[in-house]
Amino acid sequence: MNPSTVRFSRKDSAQFFKTLNKRVNDYFNQNNIKKTGNWKLYLKTAIMFSLFLTPYFLILSLGLPNWANLLLTVVMGVGMAGVGMNVMHDGNHGSYSSKPWVNKIMGGSIYILAGNVYTWQVQHNVLHHTFTNIHEHDEDLEAGRILRFHKHAKWQKHHRFQHYYSIFLYGLLTFNWAITTDFKQMYRYTKRKLSYRKFPNPFLNWSVLVVSKIIYVTIWFIIPMLILNIAWWKVLIGFFVMHYVAGVILSVVFQLAHVVDEAETPLPQEDGTMKNTWAIHQLLTTVNFGTKNKIVNWFTGGLNHQVEHHIFPHISHIHYTKISKIVKKTAQEFNLPYNEYKTTRKAIISHFKHLKELGKKPALQYQ
Repeated sequence: MNPSTVRFSRKDSAQFFKTLNKRVNDYFNQNNIKKTGNWKLYLKTAIMFSLFLTPYFLILSLGLPNWANLLLTVVMGVGMAGVGMNVMHDGNHGSYSSKPWVNKIMGGSIYILAGNVYTWQVQHNVLHHTFTNIHEHDEDLEAGRILRFHKHAKWQKHHRFQHYYSIFLYGLLTFNWAITTDFKQMYRYTKRKLSYRKFPNPFLNWSVLVVSKIIYVTIWFIIPMLILNIAWWKVLIGFFVMHYVAGVILSVVFQLAHVVDEAETPLPQEDGTMKNTWAIHQLLTTVNFGTKNKIVNWFTGGLNHQVEHHIFPHISHIHYTKISKIVKKTAQEFNLPYNEYKTTRKAIISHFKHLKELGKKPALQYQ
C-alpha cells in the first residue's frame, strides 16, 4: 500500500472546485467571519470536557455506590466521544483556532482519550482525507478479517453475519487505541516515513507515545485504585464501559458517512490514476445525515456534514450548516451528486443493510 501510487485527475474542465472555493471564501469575507471556531465552539468545549471529566472527579471524591459509579462511566463515555468529535478533531485539522498553539493544545486532547496525535493525523488527515474510500489506502475502512467494509476486500464466511455482530465490535475502537493500535501504527507509519506536514523525529515520537501511555494508565487505573482502594477489576470494568460507550458513538457516526449504499468505493486505474479530481471524489465517497437535527449537528461536531468536512477540512465544523447550502447548490449546478440522508435513522438503516450486502459471498472474489 503506497499512497504515492495514487494520483487524482487534474481535469476539471467545468472548474467545480474553483467555483465552490470562491463562493465559500466570499461567504466568509462578506460576512467578516473567521473560518475557525468561535464562542459557540469554546462553550461546547467546556461542556464536553465537563461531561468527560466531572464524573471522574465525582467518582474519586464522593464514595458513591458501585451502580452510581457505573452510570457515571457511561456519562464519561458520552463526554469522551464529544471531546473527540468537537475538540480534538477540529484541533488536529487546524480549524479550532487561528492560533497554531491553541490547535496544538486542543488536538493534544487525544492523549487523554487514549490516542496519539501523530498516528491519528496520519491515519485521518493524510490517508482518510486524501484517499477516501479507496481500498488499501484509506485505513479507516480497513477492519482486518473481522468486518468487510469494502466490496473489494476479501470475503470471509463469517461476514455473512457482520450486520448482526458489527455493533458489538464498534465499542472496541478507542479501547484498541489504548492498548494496541497506536503502537502498530507508530511502527508502520514511521517505517513508511508517513507524516502530516513535517516528518517528526522517530525517537521523539516513540518517546511521546510511551510516556503518554504511562501517564494515561496512571490517570485511569493507578490513581482510582489508590484513592478508592478498590479491586483492579472494578476499575477495569468502569474503564471498559467508558471506552465502549465512546467507541460505539464514534464508530457509528463515522460509518454513516462512508459505509452506506450512497458512498462509492472507486479504485484507481492500472496506472494509479483516479477517474475524478480530488474534490469530486469527495462528493462521491461521502454522505451527510441528519443535518436538520440540531442535536445531531451539535453533538457530532459537524461529522454529519461529511461532504462539507471532506472538501473543507480546515474550516471549523461550527460553519458547516451555513456553507452546506453553498456546497449543495454548487454541486447541483455542475450536475454532481450531493449525497445525504434526511435523518440519522435512515442512515443507520442504510449502514446495516449495506453491511448485510457486503457480507454476501460475491460472485467473483476481489483480490
